Amino acid sequence: MGYTPRLKEEYRSRVMNALTDEYGYANVMQVPKLEKIVVSRGIGAAVADKKLIEYSVEELTNITGQKAIQTISKKDVATFKLRKGMPIGAMVTLRGERMYEFLDRLITSALPRVRDFNGIKATGFDGRGNYSLGVTEQIIFPEIDIDKVRKIEGMNITFVTSAETDKEAKSLLTELGLPFKKN
Repeated sequence: MGYTPRLKEEYRSRVMNALTDEYGYANVMQVPKLEKIVVSRGIGAAVADKKLIEYSVEELTNITGQKAIQTISKKDVATFKLRKGMPIGAMVTLRGERMYEFLDRLITSALPRVRDFNGIKATGFDGRGNYSLGVTEQIIFPEIDIDKVRKIEGMNITFVTSAETDKEAKSLLTELGLPFKKN
């Protein structure tokens, strides 16, 4: 009997029942679930300074609790002095226990630290039940020491769900606790 994250227990006990009541699923396997969370960051200035990639990988590792990887460019872009194979970003894919822990920290401690926060926009759905959210500052996460930050940078957070439609995905994420704007 190991440790189970709070949000995973809440999904099993409350969220599945709420979504079944709302959409009338006949089987529990039809209920949408959160499959993975991808946290990524592009660093355009990394073409000139290779150390920026290492700092970014270290920050994403601290934020998510899982080792981040470098992403490399797929083609040459002469105007940006970019060559194929150069490191240009960092990303981490969270699944299982770490995914629920990260989501819990994002909802309870990181998003409330955003200045003038009144909810996240509901326009980030892609039509297939996935939601993308942009964060402009990494210092909203309590794991980041502000004194050690070299540059304020943002990141993209993508929630991949098994939902068929955006409406089902929004219901799932709302039940899990993501604070969407009311308009």
